[in-house]
Amino acid sequence: MSTSDSLQSPLAREEYVEQAHFFTVLAERMAENIPAQEVLAAVREEVLATTKLPMAIDFLLAELRHQGEFASGMHKLSHYFTPFQCYVMAEAENVRQRFDLRIGLLVLAREASYRTVDHATRQGLFVYQFETLCRNRLGYDDGLEAMSHDPSYNETWSEWLLTVRRQVGLVELADLIYVRSEFYQDRAERAGASSTPIDSAPPPDQIGGEDAPARTIHAPETLFGVQEGRIAWANRRKDPILLFSALHRHLDYPAVPRPEPANPEERLLPVLARRVEQLEARLRLVEEEQRGGIDLAKFYAENQPKLP
Repeated sequence: MSTSDSLQSPLAREEYVEQAHFFTVLAERMAENIPAQEVLAAVREEVLATTKLPMAIDFLLAELRHQGEFASGMHKLSHYFTPFQCYVMAEAENVRQRFDLRIGLLVLAREASYRTVDHATRQGLFVYQFETLCRNRLGYDDGLEAMSHDPSYNETWSEWLLTVRRQVGLVELADLIYVRSEFYQDRAERAGASSTPIDSAPPPDQIGGEDAPARTIHAPETLFGVQEGRIAWANRRKDPILLFSALHRHLDYPAVPRPEPANPEERLLPVLARRVEQLEARLRLVEEEQRGGIDLAKFYAENQPKLP
């Protein structure tokens, strides 16, 4: 894979280090039912003052107090947050979606963490963002549109993302990756269908005569390396989840956070407490019966305390 595929993020590395910390802490403390305004005020003191994140947090805090949501503030800070970050937060705050806000924050935290590593690539970012849309059942149309406007992708990538947006659901993701990979180009060359410019003579009526020069057709630029192409080829006509898992194993691409299954032991204590209360009530009835009978008069409606 060429060095040009290395991920060029729009912000400095320290900004994404602090963003990852910000989103992670926000998700953890909101899971503890701590108000978001208190969390923002506390996290602002934790992040580095040499970054732009404290100013962004101040703006988000003001927007949260006035609008009651994060997404609108992130959209207004489009020079700091990417369109995909804004889209994920908007979907997480959408009451019609079943996309948990805590999972959305963890998705943003892991994406920011991936941007800080030295081996981050556009391919890895694309796979992570697309898997986010797939696993959380977010809209492909708006999601891929937001991805195409990410400054981390060059013009070729942005055009291909819009192509994926039009073809997703009609063409498998594995095929879309495979045909734009170096592995496909190598197979085509070995099969005789060279990926080098092909000279073909178009119809004379299109170019003005039989003596016109031949037309040169260039093969599309490859966006994925040999390994991505081999993995995509091996996972054709399979569940896309298997493709994502293989890319995680072989290329160390980041995995999308998923909801943790409910722990049955957490619900065990409240259930036991209710059963103990029921046993105590039954024991009191048994004790009253042994002392001379149960006084049913206290259960009559007129003897019940009146509600205020």
